[in-house]
Amino acid sequence: MHYTDLAPALLQTLRQGTVIPAMPLALNAKREFLPARQAALARYYIDAGAGGIAVGVHSTQFEIRDPKIGLFEPVLSTVSAAIDDWSARVRRPLLKIAGLCGRTDQALREADFALRHGYHAGLLSLSAFRNDPVEAMLAHCEQVAKAIPVIGFYLQPAVGGRVLPYAFWRQFAAIDNVIAIKMAPFNRYQTFDVIRAVAEAGREQDITLYTGNDDNIVVDLLTEFRVQTAAGEKALRIKGGLLGHWCVWTQAAVHLLENLHQAATADRISTSLLTLAAQVTDCNAAFFDAANQFRGCIPGIHEVLRRQGLLEGAWCLNPAEVLSPGQSAEIDRVYRSYPHLSDDNFVNANRSRWLQP
Repeated sequence: MHYTDLAPALLQTLRQGTVIPAMPLALNAKREFLPARQAALARYYIDAGAGGIAVGVHSTQFEIRDPKIGLFEPVLSTVSAAIDDWSARVRRPLLKIAGLCGRTDQALREADFALRHGYHAGLLSLSAFRNDPVEAMLAHCEQVAKAIPVIGFYLQPAVGGRVLPYAFWRQFAAIDNVIAIKMAPFNRYQTFDVIRAVAEAGREQDITLYTGNDDNIVVDLLTEFRVQTAAGEKALRIKGGLLGHWCVWTQAAVHLLENLHQAATADRISTSLLTLAAQVTDCNAAFFDAANQFRGCIPGIHEVLRRQGLLEGAWCLNPAEVLSPGQSAEIDRVYRSYPHLSDDNFVNANRSRWLQP
């Protein structure tokens, strides 16, 4: 599948920039998959105004691919059907993005499954190539891009990624069927490497930039990056977010992105937006457990959804993956400090409807 095969409305949504939550996994206390709760999350994101949903990614827990657990296919098929059903009801198509992992054979199998279940693109993790040379990684990316439109993924080393040099991104940006890049190194220097690579490859119209930098969401989305290239100066913007952070308080995130787009268009950045940027980062520090090197990042977002009644608990597939000491109190603190960043009222008004069969 080539990106030119996508429905024009979906491609436009991607290009203009949208909210794409990185979906968590709904489990019960026995760590069993709950399809109804998973579908309710999809309904929540659609009604909140998200333009797409990414599943099978870090927030969904990479352990779903463990043969003993065997949840990759059930989760992706459940989410795809839930998106199709609810988006048909509200008459708004949604981008469906599947996380693709592993060596080339595995990634291609996952891409094939995703395409057969109606997914539009694959978010390509390179964690399995952590010790490989750049050339092997690029060959892998080229093979996968022949099968499915690819969203590149710069994942920070703290959660399984690796530092990728500018030379990698310059060559990656030249691959046909790369449609976007999620930048999540949590590092300004490395983020700019990607932006410069896309500009110098001449692909700024074909590759849409998305932030995954949960520590810098607002500033990423406000900044116009100007890059000097052999073809002259080019101006690029990060258009949207594909974020684990945005799988909670999603309606507020949609409103935030709309306001940031308006501010960028008007070229008027108020100091209040910079204050807001720090507030969003503070919330992320609590949700993602930055104080403990992100050990509680997935339980943290589960805990927020548990408090909203969307998940039954904060359980992960790995019993050792739990909230860090003091993390719950930090979530309490940001709840008190930033009620304007929450969408609890929206969830409370709609939760029973989303949870209906």
